[in-house]
Amino acid sequence: MTDRELSPDPLVDPAAMRKQYRAAGLDAKELAAHPMDQFSRWFEDAARAALHGTLYEPNAMVVSTADAAGRPSSRTVLMKQYDTDGFVFYTNYDSRKARELADNPYISLLFPWHPIARQVIVTGVARRTGRDETAAYFRTRPHGSQLGAWASAQSSVITSRDELDEAYAELGARYPEGEQVPVPPHWGGFRIAPETVEFWQGRENRLHDRLRYVARPDGDWDVERLSP
Repeated sequence: MTDRELSPDPLVDPAAMRKQYRAAGLDAKELAAHPMDQFSRWFEDAARAALHGTLYEPNAMVVSTADAAGRPSSRTVLMKQYDTDGFVFYTNYDSRKARELADNPYISLLFPWHPIARQVIVTGVARRTGRDETAAYFRTRPHGSQLGAWASAQSSVITSRDELDEAYAELGARYPEGEQVPVPPHWGGFRIAPETVEFWQGRENRLHDRLRYVARPDGDWDVERLSP
């Protein structure tokens, strides 16, 4: 019998896994006029679910980018700000995602709030934040995270974990707790200006509600319902 013919344990067989979403529906008449206002409503719901232990890290989002040849890559990143201008996250500008965004600024975000049967899917354009904004956020990070931004040459190949730990220890000796850590010149934020924002609400029998805001040239938004 080949590996392809093996019969998996029902407990771990993905084809046998079923989850019936019994959440209330999503009506276009109930949506906010602006997608970021609607996002704020849903993010508050997700944050409350996290407070009650139902959902983990509501600001975690899957960030998808593509290189100049169109080859995609994805990773989970923490959103650190949102407002009417969009969503902000921070990273090493030498990382794979930052290098891909330098070649191709189009980006997709996915907030996977599975425990409350919701998703938010964003497409848009990423631009770097200003250095003042980056520095202001960097100062709010815990001391260890500030050191980590210097210690990690994100996405590069390293010889071992020891190499990373040694770099961190050296930085800790140079900038002990209580001493200001300079903002790395290779580190900063991206602000994603949304072009579409889809609100996905799980429903029974896989007949989910999907309402998508689409930006218009005049700055207003159209809302369209997508088939599940």
